[in-house]
Amino acid sequence: MPLTEEQKRERIARRIARELRDGYYVNLGIGVPTLVANYVPPGIDVVLQSENGMLGVGPYPLESEVDADLINAGKETVTEIPGTCYFSSADSFGMIRGGHVDLTVLGALQVDEKGTLANWAIPGKMLKGMGGAMDLVAGAKRVFIAMEHATRDGKPKILKKCTLPLTGVEVVDHIVTELAVIDVTPQGLLLRELAPDATLEQVQSLTEPQLLFPPAGPAKMPV
Repeated sequence: MPLTEEQKRERIARRIARELRDGYYVNLGIGVPTLVANYVPPGIDVVLQSENGMLGVGPYPLESEVDADLINAGKETVTEIPGTCYFSSADSFGMIRGGHVDLTVLGALQVDEKGTLANWAIPGKMLKGMGGAMDLVAGAKRVFIAMEHATRDGKPKILKKCTLPLTGVEVVDHIVTELAVIDVTPQGLLLRELAPDATLEQVQSLTEPQLLFPPAGPAKMPV
């Protein structure tokens, strides 16, 4: 059975959460990235930062825990952890631009084989604003992309060259989709992990650049 949209999003968020390490300061972008907060592995102490001015973002609240004053950058209600603090947007972007974010997770419209990212605008469609993505890709130590592998009409989102307005040039380190984990390397895109319900042929057909493989082949992606 094909995965539902919700199952795809959950798989992507769960896999990225496995990349978190104790002591990391992490920024989660709008959309699928915010789900990562729900899957932080037990025993891992990470501090989640939201660019609207919150350090110490917790998982999504239960209905009984909703506080309308606690929201993330996507205007979704969140919870706080012990020690959470609040600050101005200027201070928030000072953290980001100062290189204090260990890892950021962002959504994407397109990523190319050099790690160039387009994630904020589609020409001719209404713009809600670019958010903090341009600062995050420049300031964070590692950039993960969380996105579905293809568009809804089955066209690749991983391209030889981005065609939409750019967020950053050669800034992406890793791409995680419902089908694969792909590393951006100087030699090209390395298929590090393959989902158990996907095939090499399927992933390549939905990826415009030619993928590279580890010597022993891609590992099985935990789902």
